Amino acid sequence: MSRIKYILFVFLVSSACILAAQNVTQDEDLLKMRIESHIAQAGFESERGDYYNAEENLEKALEIADKVGDQKSKGIIHTKIAKLQFLVQEPEKALVSLTKAAEIQREIDDYPNLALTYNIRGVLHTSKKEYQTALGYFKSSKAKFEEEDLEQYIPEVLLNEAKVYVELSDFKSAKTELEKAIVLSKKHELSSVLSSALILSGKVHNNLGNSDQALNMTNEGLQIAVSQNLIENTNNAYLTLSNIYQSKEDFKLTSEYLRKHIKLSDSILNIKRESLSAQDNSKFITQYNKAENQQLKAQIDETEAGSNLTRITTILSIALITILSLLTLSLYKNNNIRLRTNNMLHKKNDELIVAKEKAELASKTKANFLSTVTHELRTPLYAVTGLTTMLMDESPKPEQIPHLKSLKFSGDYLLTFINDILQINKIEANKVELDPELFNLKNKVENVISALNNSALENNIKMHFEYEAGLPENYVADQLKISQILINLIGNAIKFTKDGDIWVRISKIAEKKDKHTLRFEIEDNGIGITKEKQEHMFESFSQGSVQINRKYGGTGLGLSIVKGLIKILKGKIYLKSELGKGSTFFFEIPMEVSNESIETKKPETKTTNNIKNLDLSNIKILVVEDNKINQMITKKILNKMDLYCDVVDDGETAVESVKKTNYDVVLMDIHMPGISGLEATKIIRTFDKEITIFALTAVTLEDKMPEFEEAGFDDIISKPFKQEDFEKKLYLALNSEKEMLQFNRS
Repeated sequence: MSRIKYILFVFLVSSACILAAQNVTQDEDLLKMRIESHIAQAGFESERGDYYNAEENLEKALEIADKVGDQKSKGIIHTKIAKLQFLVQEPEKALVSLTKAAEIQREIDDYPNLALTYNIRGVLHTSKKEYQTALGYFKSSKAKFEEEDLEQYIPEVLLNEAKVYVELSDFKSAKTELEKAIVLSKKHELSSVLSSALILSGKVHNNLGNSDQALNMTNEGLQIAVSQNLIENTNNAYLTLSNIYQSKEDFKLTSEYLRKHIKLSDSILNIKRESLSAQDNSKFITQYNKAENQQLKAQIDETEAGSNLTRITTILSIALITILSLLTLSLYKNNNIRLRTNNMLHKKNDELIVAKEKAELASKTKANFLSTVTHELRTPLYAVTGLTTMLMDESPKPEQIPHLKSLKFSGDYLLTFINDILQINKIEANKVELDPELFNLKNKVENVISALNNSALENNIKMHFEYEAGLPENYVADQLKISQILINLIGNAIKFTKDGDIWVRISKIAEKKDKHTLRFEIEDNGIGITKEKQEHMFESFSQGSVQINRKYGGTGLGLSIVKGLIKILKGKIYLKSELGKGSTFFFEIPMEVSNESIETKKPETKTTNNIKNLDLSNIKILVVEDNKINQMITKKILNKMDLYCDVVDDGETAVESVKKTNYDVVLMDIHMPGISGLEATKIIRTFDKEITIFALTAVTLEDKMPEFEEAGFDDIISKPFKQEDFEKKLYLALNSEKEMLQFNRS
């Protein structure tokens, strides 16, 4: 009997233990479910921007995980809390949370989640501009994901790395990381990462100068963002497209995408503002309810203790409620003021954008107007100068010669004026590019002085040149612009000096490694400039006075061009002058010293390029020109050189003529009815690569050089042209020396 009791006792104890174990397991499962529930709720609230409640749910989840000893969940929760702290701009707190998460994850070998923690820490250091530290964490994150065979998480890390390289302006490294990210995102169908990577690739390619590739990638990223409702990505795509179109100088689309970006940014800002407002209100209400509950409890306790304490508690409660009410009112007013200020800023920003668009449109209209006017002026000017030269060569009557010389002078003056206006326009539009090359500075200045010496002698002026002893002579700089500055300044000194002296001095005022800052001085003892006029000397169309303009001539653009060129060379210009005692212009520019030797070229003899030394009897030339007067002038110029030509009016006829006849040279106008000279040349080059084709044109050469070269022209002759330059280029073409032809400005 006792044995049966013992067996029954053991059975009951075992059953009780099993039931207890089952209850413990059920409790643990229930607690883990509660952890997951809090984490899920936090994720939902975080997506809505309710960061305060999201953090509260994560704290509850952390408390339960700590209670049951769930280390893995604790690590995950610390990482998620860090993300929230980062979003609400508490980076130091986020750093502490990430450190806790990493310690737990390393301790329990939770490498997948440790890799996620490293990735987030990299983002945190990126926001603090600690780029090298960030790259270190991204590298560690990738290594852990690769060890755990979690390739699907690597694209986001690669994207974050690329963002760091963009901040460091290392666009080539960024491009490499983004290419990997795009491939892996497509493989694992990660739409959000793929969209971000494509849009960032657009930005990178634009900075690398590949605007077409940038456009394609950004549009692809935008399509994904729109289809997946990725608002931030869509907004980033709009801004990137605006920047790309700006680099392509398509200002209409630049403005269109910028407006889209601003509009969407406003929407996002409003959503965030509402979310933050709701968060503040929620936090305030929670604190208020807690305070109120404590007050009620205190009232009950104090009622039992005595009526005096109850009265004090009531007064304190009323005071606290009053303070909280005033605080709420203050917050409400501050929020309204902030909203009004933001609205005002957005309105001003919109006004600035409109003003910017108007300014860009006005600048573009001005440039187009000048380009059109230039062409329209150069074409009749070709007729004026051409006809004048022909008349002067045809033995005019003695009394006609002064009139013809005056006509030629007027034509030359008008051409100079047009060229000056064009250069001013290019400088203002930032279209002048530097072309540095090795040259001998001392020789260059001596050549400029020698070229201007005849003009100086006409005014009985003696030129002096002083080059600082021991100063290097060879430099790398834009010698063409330096020559142009010197020609303008020395030419001005000659113009306003008579029976006097001009000094040109060059000295060094600063030195830093191979960079020398040189000072150029051009001093004269001419008429000088009044102090009132000196302030405006570098403005366009500015001269000393109307009387000076009439007496000495000039357009008043020379000094404005000089100032613009010196600014492009990163230099400065100064003026010192006294009326009746002369003027001194100083300009200082940085130049790179070079120890390389310069080969001296033998000057070409004039007989080398004499076209009359050639057999011209079988030479065939085709003139393509729609203007009847210009046809006549070009034909007469060729006839004077014993050359004969055929003339056609348009591009289509020119193409057919070249197919039927073996011409040696084609003189092709650009603007014609039907197909242009550019299109006609492209067509001719499809079946004839050898024929020499010159662009005989009045367009602005500086802006059209690459376009002419791509079309297949051998060289350009700008209308109106100098006959000696025309003869030289024809000589080179007819003498089968086309390798000597270069795209030179005529």
